[in-house]
Amino acid sequence: MSEGFIPPHGGYQNLLSYRKAEIVYDATVFFCERYIDRFSRTRDQMVQAAGSGKQNIIEGSMASGTSKESDIKLTNVARASLEELLADYRDFLRTGGLRLWDKSSKEAVFVRRLG
Repeated sequence: MSEGFIPPHGGYQNLLSYRKAEIVYDATVFFCERYIDRFSRTRDQMVQAAGSGKQNIIEGSMASGTSKESDIKLTNVARASLEELLADYRDFLRTGGLRLWDKSSKEAVFVRRLG
């Protein structure tokens, strides 16, 4: 049977983007619990950005059955949230005098392989 013009919606659990966003969310919660003061606005912001990235992938996947436009918009919201989170991590490193790994560094390559 053909899927037709618009494929079935859902199935986000099988998306690589969702699986990676879930890892990012879990790691961010762990990181914030360990390194960011529990009363800090930064902590709330980081966890919310990670959660938003994950949740918008879910919502986009669910909307994709009826609206590719909604799917694309929600995917872009997810990307923006995760980019915001990346900026927070970079701020943490910079203000703490810590080194930002180059994308090709052995540490960065190792972490990417985990995901």
